[in-house]
Amino acid sequence: MSPELRMWIEVSFNTLYLIVVWALVVLMTRRLGEVSKENYPVANRLRWAFVLLALGDSGHVGFRVAAYALGGVEANPLLLGIGTLATAITVTFFYVVMLDIWRLRFNKKYGLFEYGLLALVPIRLIVMALPGNDWGSPTPPEFFGLLRNVFLILFGIGILYLYLRDAIKSKDRLFRWIAYCVFFSYLFFTPVILWATQIPLLGMLMIPKTVMYVAVAVLAYYGLWPQKKVVAAPLPSSAD
Repeated sequence: MSPELRMWIEVSFNTLYLIVVWALVVLMTRRLGEVSKENYPVANRLRWAFVLLALGDSGHVGFRVAAYALGGVEANPLLLGIGTLATAITVTFFYVVMLDIWRLRFNKKYGLFEYGLLALVPIRLIVMALPGNDWGSPTPPEFFGLLRNVFLILFGIGILYLYLRDAIKSKDRLFRWIAYCVFFSYLFFTPVILWATQIPLLGMLMIPKTVMYVAVAVLAYYGLWPQKKVVAAPLPSSAD
């Protein structure tokens, strides 16, 4: 598969993904008032989490498409870099919100472990701000790409542990499935971080990783927002 074909497959998929996620965000927003008082705080946080994710990924895809329109990605590496930076920032805060969702859902308080996770956020942002990232380079430095994503992986694994531990303990089926989706998203993401530079085709694993995010949004919507029951109309009786 040529790099250009792979790129267009990714762009096409991401465009479809954004349509689905933005549609879910709109549905969540329009029907937020219907959510029960008990579920409202968690539902509202989840809505904002996916607003952040959709905004960052919209920038990522938008800058990539703009790069193609202006002569190709090789001629416009800065546009790709800006898009990558945008989604790197928003996905970081996506997980900050996900940590707060854990606090609300399971009625917990932040302790040493949770504050340790939050400490990874400014460290990651500082690393992302270092000139060694060279966001405008056509071949981003492998070391800095790995370094900044190590903090995201540690943050995500910590949140995954909290979700799984407390969802299993409290028999919370919804958040157990959300935790499974987070697990698989990192399972697909890790090989990309570690080896995509050597094996570019591994970048395609970002597609199933993204599907896991959609699954979280769908699970959240159907698990926290009340679903309207469709009552089938009675069949007309035949005349004797």
